[in-house]
Amino acid sequence: MIGEFDLHGIFVPALLVWSVLALLANALLRRLLQHLGLYRLIWHRPLFDLALFVILLGLIAALGNRILA
Repeated sequence: MIGEFDLHGIFVPALLVWSVLALLANALLRRLLQHLGLYRLIWHRPLFDLALFVILLGLIAALGNRILA
């Protein structure tokens, strides 16, 4: 498991990198869901968005650790 990334001498925690990637993917998925009108089927949108972020974060972290380890 990779603990941190070295960006020109500055160590950035891996979880921060995975979180930023998950946040970008979450923003794209939210925009797509809004465009397709699927949010009208969701009972509690903020709770759904949080769950979507957590799922994406877990997926990206698992894939990142598998690729980089």
